[in-house]
Amino acid sequence: KMILYFFHERAWHRISFGIPTRSNRAELVKQENSGNLFHHKSTVSRHQMEELNQHKSFTIWLTGLSGSGKSSIAAKLDSWFYNEGIRSYVIDGDNTRIGINSDLSFSKDDRKENIRRVAEICKLFNEAGTIVIASFIAPFAEDREMAKIIIGAESFVETFIDASIETCKARDMKGLYKLAEDGKIKNFTGFDSPYDRPTNPAIHIHSDSESLDDSFMKIINHLISHKVVSVLPKVQLSHG
Repeated sequence: KMILYFFHERAWHRISFGIPTRSNRAELVKQENSGNLFHHKSTVSRHQMEELNQHKSFTIWLTGLSGSGKSSIAAKLDSWFYNEGIRSYVIDGDNTRIGINSDLSFSKDDRKENIRRVAEICKLFNEAGTIVIASFIAPFAEDREMAKIIIGAESFVETFIDASIETCKARDMKGLYKLAEDGKIKNFTGFDSPYDRPTNPAIHIHSDSESLDDSFMKIINHLISHKVVSVLPKVQLSHG
């Protein structure tokens, strides 16, 4: 019994304390570096960059299941901003995982780190006076709240692209849902990994019952009515 107890305690200690999670390791490194790093303040402020660009900078955070229509809406927004002379940039989940986040898996811990890095990138773009359209599933409410804190509540426009799982499967051009059903993809949101529906998003898009144009105009009208962007005379806003 004593031998069994000894090995049980050793195993428990290793599980609890001997194998730190990514977030625990990151916190340790952050503490170690804290005394050696100093925030550099740019000689050109964010407000000056916004004045130069003649528009505010902020992040439109598109969240929703794979296949809900986030990428299509992001592309349409980006094109509209460009045509109106507004500086914007789309940050997409696949692109960041191919590049800066290529070392991250789809475990809950790595998903959190994925969103943390993306939020920090959005913050940098916003400080440079650029609007960011962030298109990410971001399935966990706590991670989206973290992104909001990093970016700043006043600059974070949470936009829920809401579509049923059936609609998403029907739109699935990449065949990801089929791969998940066949067991070839693990931790796939909406299949074997949960999605926390936003409870109070700034904008709620019903992409399974609204057209792409309707969804796009709902977002633009929200941004204009909340004085986030200014409308130019040539823009027609009667639609939607």
